[in-house]
Amino acid sequence: MSTRISEPVGPGLTRVWEVSDVLVDMRTDFQHVVIGRTAQGVSLFCDDERQSTEASQLVYHEALMVPPMLLADEVDRVLIIGSSEGVASQLAVAYGAEQVDHVDIDAETVRACATHLPYGYTPEELAAAERGDGRVRVHYRDGWDFLATTTTRYDVVVIDLPDENDDPDAQHNRLYGPDFLRRCTEVLAPGGVVSCQAGCPTLWRHDTLLSAWDRFTDAFGTVVYFGSDEHEWAFLSGRPDVRDSPVESMAEALARSAYRPESIDAEALRGCTVPPRSVRIRAGAPR
Repeated sequence: MSTRISEPVGPGLTRVWEVSDVLVDMRTDFQHVVIGRTAQGVSLFCDDERQSTEASQLVYHEALMVPPMLLADEVDRVLIIGSSEGVASQLAVAYGAEQVDHVDIDAETVRACATHLPYGYTPEELAAAERGDGRVRVHYRDGWDFLATTTTRYDVVVIDLPDENDDPDAQHNRLYGPDFLRRCTEVLAPGGVVSCQAGCPTLWRHDTLLSAWDRFTDAFGTVVYFGSDEHEWAFLSGRPDVRDSPVESMAEALARSAYRPESIDAEALRGCTVPPRSVRIRAGAPR
């Protein structure tokens, strides 16, 4: 079975995906999920938005995970909220994390990803994580509630959700707000970092990024922007204390790291951490 998916990318604009072979088409309690083959390989769509593709997922997930892990003092305990595919958990383990708590509200989607995506968890790896066997533990819970009950202090907290939008019924939007960001900060260990997928830097769809920048600069003493140079997404990492020359310390951490990213080197790190001018000229942003 083949189909087309029209993905909204801005006011009056859509991107049409040709899905030549639909592997999954289901509605969970939280979203409409499609997994199928596209020109970019096996791809995941949630509510008609592309979440990841076989061709570009590693670029996306390294941009999500590597900068906050470089910015943190330690990477022993990592909390990931969302990120159904499981690649983020795997990258945290590859970097050296001893404990990764992966929290996702939608068990059906996580299990479908493990079954049908050629990246991320295998079914066997997911089953072990669901049992709590090994360094990754999967929790099928609402991220808000998990933060209210956990007693663990994390070195890195990563929020990886579908893009923030203006749909009043989209339950994930509340996990982008300042109250949720404050909760994430409250579970940090000393020297810890909170990171978030922060939307697209493109001029005609950057409202999410500007809002995220304002929230992060209000909440954290140090904020580092990372705009993937080979994808279309931007990410923000923040830590409560003030750090001088954080990008230089991140470059030094990258040189020491046992994990070698495929899509990020020292030059990319320095170049991609310069925010767009529309971000830099906002009140309080460095110029």
